[in-house]
Amino acid sequence: MATTFTIPQIAEAAGVSTATVDRVLNNRPGVGQATVERVRTAMETLGAMTPVRGRPRSSQSFKFAFVLPAARRGFFDLVDRVIAQSAGDFRHRHIAELTHRIQAHDGNAFAAQLAKLGDVDGIALLAPDVPAVKLAINELVRSGVHVVTLFSDVAGSLRETYIGADNKAAGRTAGLLIGRELAHIAAPRCALLSPQTRYAFEIDRAVGFEQVTQERRAHIELLRFGDMPETEDETRQFVRQMLPAASSAAALHAVYSVGPGSFGLSRALTDLGYDTQLTVTIHDLLEVNRPLLMSHAVTYVLHQDVHYAVHTAAKVLRDLCEGVRGALSVSNPRVEILTPENLA
Repeated sequence: MATTFTIPQIAEAAGVSTATVDRVLNNRPGVGQATVERVRTAMETLGAMTPVRGRPRSSQSFKFAFVLPAARRGFFDLVDRVIAQSAGDFRHRHIAELTHRIQAHDGNAFAAQLAKLGDVDGIALLAPDVPAVKLAINELVRSGVHVVTLFSDVAGSLRETYIGADNKAAGRTAGLLIGRELAHIAAPRCALLSPQTRYAFEIDRAVGFEQVTQERRAHIELLRFGDMPETEDETRQFVRQMLPAASSAAALHAVYSVGPGSFGLSRALTDLGYDTQLTVTIHDLLEVNRPLLMSHAVTYVLHQDVHYAVHTAAKVLRDLCEGVRGALSVSNPRVEILTPENLA
């Protein structure tokens, strides 16, 4: 019976890189025929007719890292709490989880810390989409570590799949909701608020919102503010300075915020004289957002099932480690539209 070996073991036996072995196994171009034969010969010598990703295992336990930004933003903390609350379930499935919070204001520094996590079987990653992070992901994957992105993708890297809601669809959903609310207004104005970000999930939300607005509600005057701060107090100050007051001729009819700072945003809108007639759409059912929704300070909260996504990431990583066929065939969480009437 053929023995399973990992890509790094085959690469060592053949005297080539793990990337070369990966190309041969997946029939990708860029490898000379002589090198292809060397890899195949090494596999035959090892008896590795069914090579697997990862490292040789001495037990059925798995070590996975959940990597999140260290910034104390509400959504990142929510994900952190869900991971901690899932520890018992993970242990039952023989999974040891480690949560790493890495400072993300410097993409290169984030990537350097990420690259040090090569002693795990798999990584579920929420990271800024910058070239250095892509390179770090690629090196981890080539060394045998399975990597999936969680809630925010890093497209163009060798990550094996993305797990989370379709953020462009979430932005388009916000555009449809706001467009319907403003359909009866002759010259509506809407503010699009986004932070200075390199997170794909926030960028995609803004892109989706602008797309559907241009396609279906081109009469809406869109005021774009792309440098929102991330803390509640700074957000309140920024909004008070940048957005027009409710009593002004340029008063807003709607606000869409793709990122953090919903409480500071709500306080600032109250300071500016806006009431519940203003359509406000935000993301993520954080504890701070529940009372905003119930009091109608916020009109809609777009949410995804964080618990489901975290557990799906762990399942996918385990299936990849075990070589389960169809490991990447997963259903991502849908975008939920929450109002005071359907808030559980």
